[in-house]
Amino acid sequence: MSELVVKDNALIQASYTLDLAEQRLILLAIVEARNSGQGITHDSLLKIHASSYAEQFGVNDKTAYTVVKDASKGLFDRYVTYHDKNPKNGKDRSFHCRWVDKIGVEPDSGIVYMRFTSDVVPLITRLESHFTSYEIEKVANLSSSYAIRLYELIIQWRDNGVTQRYKIDDLRQKLGVEPEKYKEMYNFKIRVIDLAIKQINEHTDITVKYEQHKTGRTITAMSFTFKSKAAPKQIVIDDGYIKMTDKQIDVFSKKLASLPELGSNAPMGASTYEYAQLIANDLADPNKQQKYSKHLSKVGYQPSKSKDK
Repeated sequence: MSELVVKDNALIQASYTLDLAEQRLILLAIVEARNSGQGITHDSLLKIHASSYAEQFGVNDKTAYTVVKDASKGLFDRYVTYHDKNPKNGKDRSFHCRWVDKIGVEPDSGIVYMRFTSDVVPLITRLESHFTSYEIEKVANLSSSYAIRLYELIIQWRDNGVTQRYKIDDLRQKLGVEPEKYKEMYNFKIRVIDLAIKQINEHTDITVKYEQHKTGRTITAMSFTFKSKAAPKQIVIDDGYIKMTDKQIDVFSKKLASLPELGSNAPMGASTYEYAQLIANDLADPNKQQKYSKHLSKVGYQPSKSKDK
């Protein structure tokens, strides 16, 4: 099952600064909230397993708990600025609020607990006409916090293929660039925009380009055009078996073990490495390989034209 992240567009358009681990922790918490089947309120205490973080983002199992624990502590001190309109008079207004008001840890189980504030809960769970959703796996391989935020800003405009024009100062705030960082436009483009777009183009389901808009000779705004990548063709195994080399088995077993939709099949307590070893054995077994056929193209396997169909 695809793990869906849904954020109200007021939150997507908000301004906040989070590091990579903090952003990832929030995404996992949103997925947990949606998959619980019980909804989420300000009283909901969500739990995130370090093993889920390790599996989703390819982090070493041994360090995952430290990462999520430190991220939860950092998140406790973070705040978000979001904008909306006063429903009574239609005037713009802005609010500052904290992401979470309670965190906890359970070291022996590798679990972090967190509770979203009453202000943030509606922005995460409100499924009205203005929301953005995407599968968490689309951003799992992004290692830049700027790339995750830019991806979210862009896919709001999925039906258009082009975003609005973002004023540079506004764009910096939305991407979480701290005021003292990359003040020169050259550095901002190289360290933030170009880096983020490179990762998005390599690791997500869209390809992006940006256009600079000037006032006189000064760049004052940017907009982004994008398109969806063609879905990879599913591998069809006519005779029920693909002859794979030892190297291919090693490479693709590790990639398959990291897929969220296969995670539930892992033995209880098994690490990603141990799960990959089990998958490797299956890939070499003509009687067991078939169950992975629909996933192989997703992780980049391309059958040889001379041998495979």
